[in-house]
Amino acid sequence: MATTADDVWQLLAELTTKQSELTAAQKETDLQLKENAQQQKETDRQIKQINGEIRQLSKEIGNLGGKWGRFVENMVAPACETIFLKRGIPVHQVSQRVKKRLNGQTLEIDVLVANENHILVVEVKSSLGVNDVKELIEDLGNFRQFFPEYNQKQLYGAVAGIEIEEGADKYAYRQGLFVLAQAGETVSISNNLDFQPKNW
Repeated sequence: MATTADDVWQLLAELTTKQSELTAAQKETDLQLKENAQQQKETDRQIKQINGEIRQLSKEIGNLGGKWGRFVENMVAPACETIFLKRGIPVHQVSQRVKKRLNGQTLEIDVLVANENHILVVEVKSSLGVNDVKELIEDLGNFRQFFPEYNQKQLYGAVAGIEIEEGADKYAYRQGLFVLAQAGETVSISNNLDFQPKNW
């Protein structure tokens, strides 16, 4: 069957219509892409703003945690003078935040209690867990290397917490550590009177 001029014109008309539809669809796609790019830009801006707010909040929480830790230390340190005297350990000196460096390593003690014959290292936490007890045991193992000036003294350890996680106190007892806990507005030794501390 021969193609007539009318067939050609009809094909051209259909092609023109299809071309117009394709151009319109392309314009719609371009518009959609532009809107998506703007939305992505706005989303990126919001994410950046939220990340900034999270960083600021983390910083404030960190500062608050540090202040809370110092508050707890300031409660424990003065109490050490009386509570250890009741256990036959007179206290001549109480120092807070004692730090010593050795061979690129640092040992930091929250509260250091001393007399002529004893040195007592106290780890203070707002919330005391088993891992905190393990860290103190490790510090006690390294203590005499960092502080050889105390080598002639008996070395004891103690953990203190406003909140004590389940099992942390019993674990500390079994390791030969004193456990200090909040008692009203002050701090007391939780260990019973038969408790014998380990000399590290």
